[in-house]
Amino acid sequence: MNHLVLDLFKIGAIRFGDFKLKSGIQSPIYVDLRLLVSYPDLLEQIADLMWDQIMTQPIDTLCGVPYTALPIATAISLKHKIPMLMRRKEVKDYGTKKVVEGVIQPESHCTVIEDLVTSGASVLETIKPLEHEGLIVKDVVVLLDREQGAKRRLEEKGYRLHAILTLSDVLKTLEEHEKISSQTVQSVKEFIHANIF
Repeated sequence: MNHLVLDLFKIGAIRFGDFKLKSGIQSPIYVDLRLLVSYPDLLEQIADLMWDQIMTQPIDTLCGVPYTALPIATAISLKHKIPMLMRRKEVKDYGTKKVVEGVIQPESHCTVIEDLVTSGASVLETIKPLEHEGLIVKDVVVLLDREQGAKRRLEEKGYRLHAILTLSDVLKTLEEHEKISSQTVQSVKEFIHANIF
């Protein structure tokens, strides 16, 4: 996985500094996987790694968490001919007013695709309407687990989290390849331990 971490760092998908997160807290690390849409080879590689994590589980359909995970889910869907569903972030007040778009087969197994997890809140926001439609959700696959509580939180609710990388993996690789200092590693580790959800 070292080459993957180095590639993500090279394209600026993993950055160090002082960043304000969605939650409002300041973080010494920022992971921006929206950049993947501009790197099809890297996107395909990540989609393949995610598929390897879940291919032995029952999968009838996929649902990417909007919006960053949608290209990853699409790449897996196209390569392995697995139907996809989309959860709307904003439900329209006209037309069908659906929350979940696509052909829904109740009792079918839906695997959720996400780019990264922190607390697991976005994943749970996606799972809820899927289950409301009668789909069975057991597996969630992510590129990066920030190790801030998502795995425990999801497992407590009966979901399996499959992560390609953890933040510990990322820090270890970047330090070994002299991309970041041991002080940066320490500061990120302290931040993570102080911000568990």
